[in-house]
Amino acid sequence: MRQLHLWLGLSIGALFALLGLTGSALVFYEDIDAWLHPQIRVATAEPAPGWESKVWDQALATVRQRWPERTGSWRFEVKPQPGALAARYQPPDAGHHGRRVMVWLSPDGREVLREAEWGRYLMTWLYDLHMALLAEDTGRAVVGWSGLAMVLLLVSGLWAWWPKNGWRLSSWRKALHFKPDAVPTRRLRDIHKLVGLVGWPLLGMLAVTGVMLALPTQSNAVLAVTLGPVSKLPPARSASGAGTPISIAQALAAARQALPRSELVWVEAPGRADGTYMARVRQPSDPSARFPHSYVFVDQYSGEVVALQDRERFGASNTVNNWLHPLHDASVGGLWLRIPVALVGLLPLVLFVTGVMRWWRLRHRLEREALPARQATEHAATH
Repeated sequence: MRQLHLWLGLSIGALFALLGLTGSALVFYEDIDAWLHPQIRVATAEPAPGWESKVWDQALATVRQRWPERTGSWRFEVKPQPGALAARYQPPDAGHHGRRVMVWLSPDGREVLREAEWGRYLMTWLYDLHMALLAEDTGRAVVGWSGLAMVLLLVSGLWAWWPKNGWRLSSWRKALHFKPDAVPTRRLRDIHKLVGLVGWPLLGMLAVTGVMLALPTQSNAVLAVTLGPVSKLPPARSASGAGTPISIAQALAAARQALPRSELVWVEAPGRADGTYMARVRQPSDPSARFPHSYVFVDQYSGEVVALQDRERFGASNTVNNWLHPLHDASVGGLWLRIPVALVGLLPLVLFVTGVMRWWRLRHRLEREALPARQATEHAATH
């Protein structure tokens, strides 16, 4: 088990460190991005817009007038605190992040404060690096399957450390002991084991949730066998491409009536003639504040609800999936979880450095110890 731990660490330890460092930064994704771009840190005396606000229609008119060539969908984020409005333009059939454009508008929706293409500024570049090593689907698969090896790395490390006589208090005291005046290899070993033990629970949680997020097809297949089928978003289209689209305010009124206890988090205006308005909402039991899992789709002409996904009616498999993202980015626990997760993300680098240094020192020590015997053998062979 120690050999397995050693070779896993030497082969994927650097990748583990990279994912840990980028993940630490992404825990405070929005805060860092706002600090780097002061133009979007605007104050307003008006309350944050919600279900009945007219700001959404004004913001939609602003972006469509500014970029008439952008005929895809526009999605607006509904934040609990007042300030700049965050919008996302998604081109038709461009995939999850393909050519997505991020836009920030003034609180009244009349002025564009900032525009940036996804992946062309620091925080989204870090996101793509963390999620897919900047290599899209191939990189995402590498991250996912390497994540399984990282889970095994953590398990093998705990297994190799576990006291042989776990029923004796003295064995635990020895296993947890740090000897500051020991030789360098022993000090490195103690630092490595204690850092690993401190970070093990959160690192294990981050590794498992990361694998499931990076490999959703494989993860859903396992969930379907063990917990039941995974339901997907229902197909939604507007009934007719003729007529004048209703306003966002009218669409939100219909969505709110469909799920009256929900909190509005995202609202999307369609680009295609058969597209629908989409309200992404948070139900009381949803663990994710920013990316909740309930949706209401409204016909853009008639204002009728054409499809709905209610998180509170999910089965066990969807419930598990709903917890992956808020656990992985630590958003479910507020600062009480975000700060520890951000700090724990630094530990794989410490583990990698101490592990490699100890292996290197031991390797050279063994070579020095074996040198006299090798020289004696060579001497005997020549005489």
